[in-house]
Amino acid sequence: MDATIAVLLAVAVVVAALVGAALAGRRAGDGAVQPPGQADRPLVSPSLAAVLDVLRSSTILLDRRDDVVRASPAAYAFGLVRGESLSSPELLKLARDVRRDGETRQVDLELPRGPLGRERLAVTARVARLEDGVVLLLVEDRTEARRVDAVRRDFVANVSHELKTPVGALILLAEAVQGASDDPEAVRRFSARMQVEATRLSQLVQELLDLSRLQSHDPLAQARRVDLDDVVIEAVDLCHTAADAKKIQLVTGGEAGLHVLGDAPQLVMAVRNLVDNAVSYSPEGTRVAVTTRRCDSLVELTVTDQGIGIPERDLERIFERFYRVDQARSRSTGGTGLGLSIVKHVANNHGGDVRVWSEEGSGSTFTIRLPCGMDETGDVIGTSGDARAGSAAPGPSSAAASASTAPAPREAP
Repeated sequence: MDATIAVLLAVAVVVAALVGAALAGRRAGDGAVQPPGQADRPLVSPSLAAVLDVLRSSTILLDRRDDVVRASPAAYAFGLVRGESLSSPELLKLARDVRRDGETRQVDLELPRGPLGRERLAVTARVARLEDGVVLLLVEDRTEARRVDAVRRDFVANVSHELKTPVGALILLAEAVQGASDDPEAVRRFSARMQVEATRLSQLVQELLDLSRLQSHDPLAQARRVDLDDVVIEAVDLCHTAADAKKIQLVTGGEAGLHVLGDAPQLVMAVRNLVDNAVSYSPEGTRVAVTTRRCDSLVELTVTDQGIGIPERDLERIFERFYRVDQARSRSTGGTGLGLSIVKHVANNHGGDVRVWSEEGSGSTFTIRLPCGMDETGDVIGTSGDARAGSAAPGPSSAAASASTAPAPREAP
């Protein structure tokens, strides 16, 4: 921030010199004609205009009557200037205070984004007095930086809360085991519960580590050719134990021989998370289908279930960290609320995205879309066009329906 202030001060000095030169030229009688009522406004020289145009911040010049002499396009875009006036009372008061005492000021403000709605702009405004009562305002939009800080704080708070729950349960169960040392049945019951909580804690820590690695590792930096058939086989195999426990049939289908460029373990992780979710939120005796297909220059990998579905109001938030549609059910199934966030990061890291279609009572369809792998000549690599056997899963949420007749998936947030 000190370096930024120094740069802004240097810019203010340059602008002041340019404004002074422009004013001196006007006083010398350069013959410029201004509209009636604007005769005492400072002219903006080409040199000054060039300096203002290269600044990243929104720039505004006010004359001694608080009229806007010049403003950058960003100042208009953010609604800081309307016509020839400042639209923000806070900025106008700041400019008048600076003009009165000559003291340069820097303040953080929250300004309305527009005349309607409740959205706010978080800005840092630096105001300096130049010559002849001219005031320069440099306004930097800090909204995105504030949002990132808020997300980081929320993430730390959520992690602390999520870790606190199983750790607290383990402490209580350990105390219960100690108190029931003379009751073997109670010890066995409490020990079994301790194992459940320890497993949940281990899963949460592992997914936090996975998410951290995804955010720090670019799979395209050292991309390798990845066979999606192998990805599907490995991901489904990792989920067979949970599926067998609920008598859920896992089936695969679609085009064989499709490839992408990227990181195979990350893609296996994403598909496994989708299949795990499908198994966890599907009733016994149903099917979960995993299919692949090529669509122009994209490869689509779809996981479809016949589960409980997702309410429409939650579809826009399910990819947020720690977001759970049903808190009680998630705890009973061992969900951490990080699985879909990991899926989204994997897809984004590979230059793709993830979409979801869901209907309560009918099931859900998640589709990861990735760019096809290309060889050195720009041709798509390794597409045999063969169909993989065993692709059908019945019902309105079948894999076949997701590829052809199901409603178009909604854009993931």
